[in-house]
Amino acid sequence: MKIAVEKGQAKSLLTDGQQNVSITDIEEGSSEHKQIPFFAVRFENEDGYISHRFYQSAAGMPAIIGLFEAVGIQVEEGKELDTKQLIGKELTIEVGERSYTDPETHNERTLKQAVNFIVS
Repeated sequence: MKIAVEKGQAKSLLTDGQQNVSITDIEEGSSEHKQIPFFAVRFENEDGYISHRFYQSAAGMPAIIGLFEAVGIQVEEGKELDTKQLIGKELTIEVGERSYTDPETHNERTLKQAVNFIVS
């Protein structure tokens, strides 16, 4: 079997702890279980990458606002945020793990993700 390695796939996941990164890609989708819209951000540096989903929900808005503010984009009530503005922005993130129960299988899953967005 031949497996094609596409652009950006040759890097490994970032190690846990603080990482200085750039936002290199944004993908949009909706959650598998409840169809909640999200955008997935690819945080990358020379050592690797990590992807993190930001859900467009009441519970997810603090993280979305924190991300935009961390890269210097002002958030104003009544105005829309454009995820395209995030591409190329630099910031410091903390990489760590989070466990949760999968709603379909009821099995515990652990994700490596970005947390604590800090202005670079």
